[in-house]
Amino acid sequence: MNMQKKIVVLGAGESGVGAAILAKSKGFDIFVSDKGQVSSTYSKILNDYNIPFEEGKHSEDRILEANEIIKSPGIPDSAPLVKKLVSLDVPVISEIEFAGRYSKAKMICITGSNGKTTTTLLIYHMLKKAGINVGLAGNIGHSLARQVAENDFTHYVVELSSFQLDGMQQFKADIAILMNITPDHLDRYDYKMGNYIDSKFRIIQNQTENDAFIFCQDDEIITKELQQISVQVQKHPFSIYECLPKGASLKNEDLIIKNDKINLNMKQRELSLKGKHNTYNSMAAGIAGSILGIRNEVIRESLSDFKGVEHRLEKLKSISGVDFINDSKATNINSTWYALESMDDRTIWIVGGVDKGNDYSELMDLVKEKVEAIVCLGVDNTKIHQAFEGVINTIVNTESMKDAVKVAFDLANDDATVLLSPACASFDLFKSYEDRGKQFKEEVGKL
Repeated sequence: MNMQKKIVVLGAGESGVGAAILAKSKGFDIFVSDKGQVSSTYSKILNDYNIPFEEGKHSEDRILEANEIIKSPGIPDSAPLVKKLVSLDVPVISEIEFAGRYSKAKMICITGSNGKTTTTLLIYHMLKKAGINVGLAGNIGHSLARQVAENDFTHYVVELSSFQLDGMQQFKADIAILMNITPDHLDRYDYKMGNYIDSKFRIIQNQTENDAFIFCQDDEIITKELQQISVQVQKHPFSIYECLPKGASLKNEDLIIKNDKINLNMKQRELSLKGKHNTYNSMAAGIAGSILGIRNEVIRESLSDFKGVEHRLEKLKSISGVDFINDSKATNINSTWYALESMDDRTIWIVGGVDKGNDYSELMDLVKEKVEAIVCLGVDNTKIHQAFEGVINTIVNTESMKDAVKVAFDLANDDATVLLSPACASFDLFKSYEDRGKQFKEEVGKL
């Protein structure tokens, strides 16, 4: 029967290629179409698996023959081809949805506007340390579909962006984690915050009373939404302000995790990841570990020895008393807020890129308190100047990482910190936030 069913995958990146590999392994008639150019890495994989594909176009006649479409998360629902497929009642699903059909593994799924990558990697680190047969997938590492096709893990830790959540229908998280919700990617949601909130809350759809929902009690958007909806799932909140009877809390500098299976106490200073945002990440990971029955000693050790995430508040070397911190992964205001909040020294702040509707007023108090000079790194820095002129005396424009690092170093003098925390997407001057962070590290290395 599968041989007769035609599946077309739109997009030949990690997600699309992974979906194609899984579809091929299940005997489907598979075709991959990418409107752009397919990278040499992925074209080789498709050829190795003998999967037909096209690039530089979408052949509608062939695509419309499909019984089902698997859409890569980068393609918006508003794309004309997607709208046409939907109007013709051709099912359009996500790679995550497709992968979930063929796996009985326990799914630990993490989303949020910020902190999801760190939390995902921290939980993966914990499960590996506990000896669990676990895979890392989703918005980080290999796609879930490819892992399901090529491996036999009993557990998956899956980072999910809102774009990936949008295409999920029957997929279910056994443990769902929602770190926070702040404005991000609103251009994909008709600039309506409610649509974005709905997208994030899709992580708990299909969950039952036997599943777990871990969430930040301190996030007003999350708590307000939970008051308005009815969910049967087991709730495990975490907070740094409230002492909770269940979940995770702080009390007298102790991190406390409680549920039916565990009662764990450890000193906050023992956490390997510092700062308020990382305390939240550690709390979410600790709760997940406790729900899975991981021993207290393993949870404690994992939270104490985790090394952190590249490009997220990554401390580089100190040069002539000037510290350099790579926070290139901060692509929105909220993420940069946490970065600035964690600064102790005088800060030279490198900011800018592709603005996603930023409201810089949210950073104003922290900028007044912590920032000595601003180095703009972007093609258009108008909004940054409008927000901070008259507040910060020194604001310099640069259009390359080399210039940004040199100017920041010259401005820093002794005992200051140069912080790259752009609060913007990277695509005006860089291929990705990883490319931006890599160039930052390279230029710092040349000083």
